[in-house]
Amino acid sequence: MAYEAPETVYVTEKKVACDGGEGALGHPRVYLSMGIDGKVECPYCDRLFILDQSGAKAA
Repeated sequence: MAYEAPETVYVTEKKVACDGGEGALGHPRVYLSMGIDGKVECPYCDRLFILDQSGAKAA
């Protein structure tokens, strides 16, 4: 069964950091790298990061 991520964030970098976004109530900061599909999901809060192809820098 497919479900929608709690929050989707569009970014321009293939490496992102997530801390839950709720200050002291968030989670430990984790650094995530996107796969070939241009997406990565935070293992703590399930926030989905998607690479915005229109503003992406060449690697």
